[in-house]
Amino acid sequence: MNPSIDTLVTGMDTVWIVLSAAMILLMEGGFALLEAGFVRYKNSVNIIMKVFADITIGTLMFYILGFGLMYGKDAAGLIGSSGFMLRGDLGHLKLPVSLDTYWLFQAAFTIAVISIVSGAVAERINFRAYLLYILLMTGLIYPIAGHWAWGGGWLTQLGLQDFAGSAVIHALGGFSALAAALIVGPRKGKFNASGISTIALPSNLPLASVGAFLLWFGWFGFNAGSTLSATDARIGHIALTTMLSAAAGGAVTLVYTLFRYQRSDAPSVINGSLAGLVGITAGCAFVSDGTAILVGAVSGMLMMAATSWLEARRIDDPVGAFPVHAVSGAWGTLAVGLFDTEKGLFYGGGAHLLGVQALGLVTLAAWGFAVTWVGLKLIGKLVPVRSTEEEEEIGLDISYHGIMAADRSHEFIDQLDHLLSEADDEHRNH
Repeated sequence: MNPSIDTLVTGMDTVWIVLSAAMILLMEGGFALLEAGFVRYKNSVNIIMKVFADITIGTLMFYILGFGLMYGKDAAGLIGSSGFMLRGDLGHLKLPVSLDTYWLFQAAFTIAVISIVSGAVAERINFRAYLLYILLMTGLIYPIAGHWAWGGGWLTQLGLQDFAGSAVIHALGGFSALAAALIVGPRKGKFNASGISTIALPSNLPLASVGAFLLWFGWFGFNAGSTLSATDARIGHIALTTMLSAAAGGAVTLVYTLFRYQRSDAPSVINGSLAGLVGITAGCAFVSDGTAILVGAVSGMLMMAATSWLEARRIDDPVGAFPVHAVSGAWGTLAVGLFDTEKGLFYGGGAHLLGVQALGLVTLAAWGFAVTWVGLKLIGKLVPVRSTEEEEEIGLDISYHGIMAADRSHEFIDQLDHLLSEADDEHRNH
């Protein structure tokens, strides 16, 4: 029996969406390597464990609660009210593939959001507090925001254009990361008495760069996979704009640091490329290739400016989560209102779309920041949000996981001897 055309198309769409979901899930390996390379060696296992917690706990929470809140039957434009544990009324979704396939793709997105926050609080958040925050982000913060923008909620009804998540994922996650960094506070010794930032050297920049390359690879699933169709003619254009924007973000930071500092700064170039990817995520299907280059270049420069802004205010963000995701995501969201080839301001579409984009951006950013702030304050009533000075000094790998990334026992013994000596001196002084 020959399969029908519809059956073949459904099969192709299913393979495409599952493959895209797998590519997005591989981005977690990118987050792990990027963050582990940017932080000090004694905290690298903790980074890996947080990513595993994102994938395991976050996936289950999204299955139990988050998906229903995000894509369930709309209730007053605010939340979904069905589809918890993939049960109940979900006929309104009109999916091109099975519900299971669609859920897998959306779960991969959810995991990416929480991983943004992980980097901003690296090296000093209490691991138990972070586990509780995963439940909050994947079960409440992101799903409700996602319903507003993608699940049929009030921003969907207004006409918000956010193809793959510059606002819903990156701005939301980035402003949540800012709130978390403010609550947790800077790493010990990050700023001196005068407020000047001290350099905490990354443990392994080649490792961080591999992480960035994995993220770049996965982004093609992130953006092009959001077509939800293997036969969508826009896939090639989406991949092109994604590539050009990332290249422009990396190139502009490479040239800028070369001329300003007389050296090309590797962390800046890594984050510049990622900023370009974040910036184009909202408009990858809606803007021209030339605009994609502009979006990426501006994203890279805004990332640099936002990094300086954080440093001037003594806000510690070890991997640049806020500059890369919040600031670039904000710009990318607004850029759709300016450069959408059908409804953008510069293409004769008027200011309506730009206004909707701005409203959606402000709402999602404020929601992520406020609920993260309140949530972490409440979590702090249950467990300490911040690691102790001793835990931070020894390293979170040993403190929370009882193991180091590799055998550096002599360094650990030296640190322990130093701490014991300080404690002994303090005891004698009293």
